[in-house]
Amino acid sequence: MKKIKLIIVATLLLGITYSCSDEIDNLEPFTSVNPLDFLQGPTEFQTAVDGMYNQLFGYYSAPGSALQGIPDIMSDNAVLVTTGRRSNEVYYDYQYTAATGGAISLYFSQAYNAVNISNIVISQIDKLEAGETRDNILGQAFAGRALAHFDLARVYGPIPTQSSDAINALGISYIKVEDGDVNFEEPAPIFPERESIGTNYEEIVEDLLTASTLISESNSEGRLTRNGVFALLSRVYLYLGQYQNAIDASNEVTTSLATQEELPNIYIDASNDGIVIELSVNTAGPEANFNNVGVIYSQGSLEAGEITNTISEYAVDFEFFNSISDDDARKDVIQFDSANGDAEHNGIKKFLGEAGQVNGRLDIKVMRAAEVVLNKAEAQFELGLEGQALTTLDELRALRYTPFTPGTETGQALEDAIQFERRVELAFEGHRFFDLKRRGESIERSSFGDLRDGTGTPAEVFTLTAGDFRFQLPIPIAEINANSNYVQNIGY
Repeated sequence: MKKIKLIIVATLLLGITYSCSDEIDNLEPFTSVNPLDFLQGPTEFQTAVDGMYNQLFGYYSAPGSALQGIPDIMSDNAVLVTTGRRSNEVYYDYQYTAATGGAISLYFSQAYNAVNISNIVISQIDKLEAGETRDNILGQAFAGRALAHFDLARVYGPIPTQSSDAINALGISYIKVEDGDVNFEEPAPIFPERESIGTNYEEIVEDLLTASTLISESNSEGRLTRNGVFALLSRVYLYLGQYQNAIDASNEVTTSLATQEELPNIYIDASNDGIVIELSVNTAGPEANFNNVGVIYSQGSLEAGEITNTISEYAVDFEFFNSISDDDARKDVIQFDSANGDAEHNGIKKFLGEAGQVNGRLDIKVMRAAEVVLNKAEAQFELGLEGQALTTLDELRALRYTPFTPGTETGQALEDAIQFERRVELAFEGHRFFDLKRRGESIERSSFGDLRDGTGTPAEVFTLTAGDFRFQLPIPIAEINANSNYVQNIGY
């Protein structure tokens, strides 16, 4: 383990600089007082951990840059609506550079902010008496540190299963401390080097396994739990290609799948059915500091409860939408009829907003039980357990199709079915780009346009070939300029 000494007062001293100060406005209480003075009892420690969640929420939900949206518009799920504002077109067309800003700098800074807070909590945890409360706070800090590093690794580095040499490629710096290692009296910036992806994932797994022995099974909404830790492990192990471990982790998750009837309510924040990890809107602030995840896809207005005007930024790809059966309950969850003036589109419905709203403001569904089931089915298939994989897949399909007929697929047809169900189930929740990336597949967009009938303007870039350097986002130029030890990704 890498032992480091660092000080955090207002920002990380990692050689990292930030593009705008409002990205770290949720670092209270550490922006105004010394953590040694603040961290005294369980309430203060949990407040600090909640600050970690605010940082995670920030990059998952940031309007125009959300990690819950950018990976879908970079994939084959969405098509740019030309009558919109053409927001994020630089990502849609794969024209981003180290100086682009937006998502590229936001993910890096806020993820490391979350790591900082986690490390402070871990370093000072011995102030608390031994017991369940202390363990639960510590477990949340370890789990949050792992989640932030995992997101950094998959965004800025390759995924282990992406290619034969990915495990040895450059990842990110995994910043860890031991008890008492944070030095608040003698500030000294550190300039870490990038570690290998293999080392990153070893440390992610280590933190999650540690968290699983400490964290509560029943933390309140918006906080990580034991179920959340094992759900995340099922994803991490799938990304690692450790398929039996993925299955075992999936089996530890007890959260039930959402039914057909429950599914629509999840996306208006009227229900938490089937959600395993959620980051909640800070309802105390005005529009959660305007962190409205859905505005990446569309904006709209209501009159008497009816949508009267929408401005779609991206629409559901015509070919993808028409591949979904009318017997599939998810079709209505994914799409609504939107119109920018006279231009009609297949609007993206999942993140329109809370019940009665179209402002894009929603809690972030980081992981759902459905993904855990799909992780398990894919892992079983990869191990040659086709019968078990089909049974697992049908657990989900039985709750999505009416009428439901048990599947009979084998071989390639079964693998295709697993990936199709994954694409539909997790559409527009920030998965598709990473799923294609981790499987070493190209992104192949359809030639259909942005209008509801498939006409209109198609994508300018149809293909991102497997192995293209742009599957890894560039390290932000501010970090490269500030830290001479940090190496830029190939191609930038």
